Parts: sequence; C-alpha cells; structure tokens
Amino acid sequence: MVTGYRPSVPVEPPPTVWRFDDPLEADPDDDLVGIGADLAPGTLLAAYRRGLFPMPDGGVRPPMCWFSPVRRGVIPLDGLVVSRSLRRSVRAYELRIDTAFRQVVRACADPRRPQGWITRDIETAYAELHRLGWAHSVEVWRDGDLVGGLYGVAIGGLFAGESMFHRERDASKVALVGLVDLLRDEHADERLLDVQWVTPHLATLGAVEISRDDYLDRLATALRVPEPDWSQKTSGG
Repeated sequence: MVTGYRPSVPVEPPPTVWRFDDPLEADPDDDLVGIGADLAPGTLLAAYRRGLFPMPDGGVRPPMCWFSPVRRGVIPLDGLVVSRSLRRSVRAYELRIDTAFRQVVRACADPRRPQGWITRDIETAYAELHRLGWAHSVEVWRDGDLVGGLYGVAIGGLFAGESMFHRERDASKVALVGLVDLLRDEHADERLLDVQWVTPHLATLGAVEISRDDYLDRLATALRVPEPDWSQKTSGG
C-alpha cells in the first residue's frame, strides 16, 4: 500500500546572488565546474536549472564544489530493471511520499556509511527546499518503521536524485521503483531522472551514462514539463 499527500505549490525563493557559468563552456574532461557560493534555496535551484549539483570538498567547513559530470548518470523511466525478487519486495513494504523527509536525509547522512558526504549544512539546506516544495522523499516503511528511502529535488520534469539508504533488504530499490512509477505519467517521455554518476549498484537497476551535452539538452526539455502529482497513490512492481 502507498500513501502520500499533495505538498504545497513550490514557492520560488529570492534569486541567488551568484552566477553559474554555462557547463558547456567548462573543461570537457572535468566533472568539477565551480567552487564556492552558498546553499541558499535560490542558489540550489539556479544550479540544478543549469545542470549542476553541489557536494562538499571535505574538511570541517569546506567550500562547496559544483559538479556537472562529463558522463552523467540517468535512469530512463522505461529502462528500470525490476527483478522477480524485487517485485516480491515491493509487495512487502509500504511506500509513503514526503512524510519523513528529514529522517530520510539523516539516514542517508549516517556517518557510518562509506564515502559519506552529507553535512549538517546540506541537511539544513535541503530541508528548506523541502519546506518550499522543491525537494521530496520517497519512503519505505514496514510495521511503522522507516527502513529505506531516497530524496531529491524536483523542478518541472527533472527529478535530481541525491541519495538513498536501506535498513532492510531491497528497501532503497523499492523506493526507486515507487519514484519511477510516480514519474511515469503523460509526460514521462520528457521527464529526466538524474542520478549524477552511474555506480555498479545503479547500473544493475538500469542507470546509463549520457554526455554532458545530451544531459543539458534533455534538461532544457524537462524544465518545461509540469511536476508530477506528488499526492498520487502509486504501487510498485
């Protein structure tokens, strides 16, 4: 069973005071295209609309790095790989939308996870985006416990996935199935599910690499598409 609710209409924050250069003019061999700026809502939205996303550079209070990968990871909505065992897992869990956003981000930020990058500043910034209606969580529950999920930023037809976690078998994969089901509407062909980089794990689920140029072309189309209905009830599998 899946439950959800309609978030408030996204509120456009004050524009950023920073300027992001066109990624097409960046080094064609370097994923890193900028350093600095801040994590204000207007800055984050401007970056995603340009095809960039932030990631800290390490240290206690590091400068923010902005990436536009040369080879960008995306999941085609008609290309998600759902195994027979994953279909069984979908039926074993409950999916919810936007009922525990901060809990999902904190679980993704667990310092015990290898290669963790989500700082307290990141948590705070994306919680504000969520409050304004731009960031969403897809949550996996069992018997009242949050056991997996993912979160990301939605702008028009773009969903920029940021991170996912699981505490039980297949729980993060079930969240991804629920997200893809939600995005498969009458605008599915124009939507863009961004996963930043293709990892071996994401590759098994159907993630593929596309060029920076191709990504930016698809992004321009996706930004003109209406957001999906985050209140709808969906089912995985």
